[in-house]
Amino acid sequence: MTTSLPPSDAFVFFGATGDLAFKKVFPALQAMIRHRHLECPIIGIARAGWSLERLQERARASLVEHGGGLDPAAFEKLLTLLRYVEGDYQERSTFDRLREQLGQAAHPLHYLAIPPSMFPTVIEHLGASGCAKNARVIVEKPFGRDLASAVRLSETIHTVFDESSVFRIDHYLGKEAVQNLVVFRFANTFLEPIWNRNYVESVQITMAESFGVQGRGSFYEEAGAIRDVVQNHLMQVVGYLAMEPPATTYHESIRDELVKVFRQIRPLGPDDLVRGQFKGYRNETGVSPDSEVETFAALSLVIDSWRWEGVPFYIRAGKCLPVSTTEVMVRLKRPPLARLALGDENHLRLRLTPELSIALGARVKKPGEAMVGEPTELTLIHHPSGDEMSDYERLLGEAMQGDATLFARQDAVEAAWAIVDPVLGQAAPLHPYEPGTWGPIEADQLIAATGDWAQPKASP
Repeated sequence: MTTSLPPSDAFVFFGATGDLAFKKVFPALQAMIRHRHLECPIIGIARAGWSLERLQERARASLVEHGGGLDPAAFEKLLTLLRYVEGDYQERSTFDRLREQLGQAAHPLHYLAIPPSMFPTVIEHLGASGCAKNARVIVEKPFGRDLASAVRLSETIHTVFDESSVFRIDHYLGKEAVQNLVVFRFANTFLEPIWNRNYVESVQITMAESFGVQGRGSFYEEAGAIRDVVQNHLMQVVGYLAMEPPATTYHESIRDELVKVFRQIRPLGPDDLVRGQFKGYRNETGVSPDSEVETFAALSLVIDSWRWEGVPFYIRAGKCLPVSTTEVMVRLKRPPLARLALGDENHLRLRLTPELSIALGARVKKPGEAMVGEPTELTLIHHPSGDEMSDYERLLGEAMQGDATLFARQDAVEAAWAIVDPVLGQAAPLHPYEPGTWGPIEADQLIAATGDWAQPKASP
């Protein structure tokens, strides 16, 4: 695959002592080394008064707790590649020391695993110190808090890095099951003839979490369900489900088709949204006692395209729901013989987390004399989680190679924000709901025109 720069020859990660590095980055690095995908210097940078030895111990603890244990050979190699630069991000001397550690590396990859508020400072110093020359940069979501801030963030990044060198990482896009949406859609002949307004009644996407904010009340007060998972994760799922077939002749084709879908989705209004908050949220540490932040959101999307005219796309996401899973339900229109088809409609169910499962809802004859059907579900595939490559291993490896297919492009980020921008904040009323339920009953009214919500079950 042709890229503007050769593979990266150094991996630099800011925030080396932080939570993200501990839970995700170190395990990904060991896996990359084990699979012979990483042979270059690894340089950690942080402000805490640490040493290389302490960072090495941090890496060991990370792999024991989050990396499935130490791989002796891979971990030993990780220790030989690991470097450490201590210093304040505000000071130019920190970046001069980074430049020294880079040595002969000519195409480093800089991963900003730090709060977005620090991006402008770090990016400016990377440029001034020469560390950004022929380099790539990875930035973590959130990519802004709304459309205006997303544009400002992009302008800041582009003062030093060209868009082709910017990798906006959303770990959800690195998941095996999410990528399977594209393969399943376009690698199966039987699907394309029915994947349109003529046969599809509605599409539902549910992202349910059975837990609450888990001590991250302060973060959630700044985010809420729409900013946290709808604008990014779930909008990407909508894009993969609704996109047109991508061209196979150039590597930007998938990202081009995603942008087209986002631009065809009408901006949301208050009537398209139901917001909810689980009872007890306001008692969480870091949460305002009169908080109006949603922990649940249900949305109805309209896609103005030839393929999807008249087909509603519903999104539902929330915390403290009955199960933890992400599932797509594509309901097909009823066949004309109502007597045979009485009951549940045909459907396609795609479970993305915690495991990949694809099933087809069909009707077969009910035993007995009557010529009537009964519902059954045929499992096409079921992949238990645990065997696939981790999302961060895949995404960091792709960034090192310069393949941006699985990363969010700025025009897509802005198009997705434009959809939800009108309903951010308190544009719609906030409804309470009991923990362990499927959210406020008002969400049922949102979908009533086409039926009811398909309730995912707990994993087997």
